Amino acid sequence: MQDPILKTWADCAPHLVAVAAGRAPADLVIRGGTLVNVQSREVLPGWQVAIAEGRFAYVGPDASHCIGKGTEVVEAQGRYLIPGLCDGHMHIESGMLTPAEFAAAVIPHGTTTMFADPHEIANVLGLPGVRMMHDEALMQPVSIFTQMPSCAPSAPGLETTGFEITAEDVEAAMAWPGIIGLGEMMNYPGVVNGDPQMLAEMAATMRAGKTVGGHYASPDRGIPFHAYVAGGAADDHEGTHESDAIARVRQGMRSMLRLGSAWYDVESQITAITEKGLDPRNFVLCTDDCHSGTLVNDGHMDRVVRHAIACGCDPVIALQMATINTATHFGLERELGSVAPGRRADLILTSDLRDLPIEVVFARGRRVAEGGRLLVTCPHYDWPEAARKTVRLGKRLEAADFAVPAPDSREVVRVKVIGVVENQAPTKALSADLPVRDGVVEPQGPVAHIALVERHRATGGVTNAFVQGFGYGPGMAVASTVAHDSHHMIVVGTDRAMMARAANRLAEVGGGVAVWKDGEEIAFVPLPIAGLMSDAPAHEVAAKAQRLVEAMVECGCRLNNAYMQHSLLALVVIPELRLSDKGLVDVRRFEVVSLFEGNA
Repeated sequence: MQDPILKTWADCAPHLVAVAAGRAPADLVIRGGTLVNVQSREVLPGWQVAIAEGRFAYVGPDASHCIGKGTEVVEAQGRYLIPGLCDGHMHIESGMLTPAEFAAAVIPHGTTTMFADPHEIANVLGLPGVRMMHDEALMQPVSIFTQMPSCAPSAPGLETTGFEITAEDVEAAMAWPGIIGLGEMMNYPGVVNGDPQMLAEMAATMRAGKTVGGHYASPDRGIPFHAYVAGGAADDHEGTHESDAIARVRQGMRSMLRLGSAWYDVESQITAITEKGLDPRNFVLCTDDCHSGTLVNDGHMDRVVRHAIACGCDPVIALQMATINTATHFGLERELGSVAPGRRADLILTSDLRDLPIEVVFARGRRVAEGGRLLVTCPHYDWPEAARKTVRLGKRLEAADFAVPAPDSREVVRVKVIGVVENQAPTKALSADLPVRDGVVEPQGPVAHIALVERHRATGGVTNAFVQGFGYGPGMAVASTVAHDSHHMIVVGTDRAMMARAANRLAEVGGGVAVWKDGEEIAFVPLPIAGLMSDAPAHEVAAKAQRLVEAMVECGCRLNNAYMQHSLLALVVIPELRLSDKGLVDVRRFEVVSLFEGNA
């Protein structure tokens, strides 16, 4: 795949050969370090690299013959030379940042390649939104490949999105320069049941010679799982147990182990390698969803690699899972993912393979970060006005819009409740007995209100239910226009008036996240682009996101990164209960169900 900023290997091969042979000087030579060779799983003291035209030309014990007039020589000072890190599956929008600002946040952490599925913006702006993300991604000084979103809506018939993605859209996008494959195929029931559109999207991807991303969130690994794999999904990041990882690699898939801001699925699955001894070549590390606070303060793929090592993984194997394994999966092992001749010269200098401090970062042979500081510019796309005016409620909301009328005259009713699970994407299907006052069902104890507010077509629709697990106290509300994957507005609260005020605030400003308590807004993150992202500097967004976390704690929440759980409460392809504009969805059966127990 040709990068518009970087020459292809074929175009610069004659010069690379000349440099490697000593007939032409390298642009850059790095010496005095120890090479971590992820191709052979070796650590090679004293090996040196020579770089020309943004690619490695020579990798070996002595690059002195590549040094000539104009060659920059960098002394590694005993540090390790490791490949730039790759994120095998992620959503840029989850960082609340545009591709440019996301790149600016993660480059100092050593991430030089990302495989991004922009299905969040696809749900809001359709194919034009995907193209905007794709185009800004290609402008960056690191490699951001785009997976064409496959499922908007993620579960047809169970939600209404701003736009729909068709098989024709997928086929057209396969010709775009930065498209690497198909984004996660979340509609696994559609694949299992032979849905023509889902199969057509996968077929168009395979005809283009590209990779089909997977998403099989069901715990059923019987016949439906085998049918899903037969459809062509090449990877899966939805595993949460060791047996999930094993089942996937046995079927020829890559098992993607994720550590995001709130998804902690590495530790429970990496034992497939560390204890069961499975071949690590078929395992890939990824983040899936990381918000800006995590990126700026804790790290990105460096954080994931360190975590894998802390879970008992050999450091070099952990690095393979974040470099060469990822590149191989997407058919790019001759292009990136290792320090080897011809590959993109993406390289990190680090003094410790376990703690993995990211001391110097090179991308395409250029020093892009050092000591945690970004040294390059990450260009911005000119986002049009249409991408900034996407929150349409149709009316001003009142407290009454968030009330749940009782089904009959009983003083207590039993309702279905969405149960939040800390550090995991799935929810639990719970139930609770709640009191009725003046004909309205009231939350009680650990149970809070949850509402989905339609924001794409200005219908004025509000769908109400109940949620448990956040631990919120009285008089509060959290509203967000980030609501995977349909990206309506999700509002959780214990006070209906506060819920209305928070929702109206987001409509006024064009999207974001707002926390209200006792009549006042105590935290606000503006997300003007599609109601999902900000094009402000990453550190500014991260500071506001950190205040958001603090505000949720002030409201009584003690969950780790609770906002991530909040934003997934409308994701109707991950069990067990979710909320959509159609109603309460039982994802175990893929059916809209009554809020009240005992009703169909």
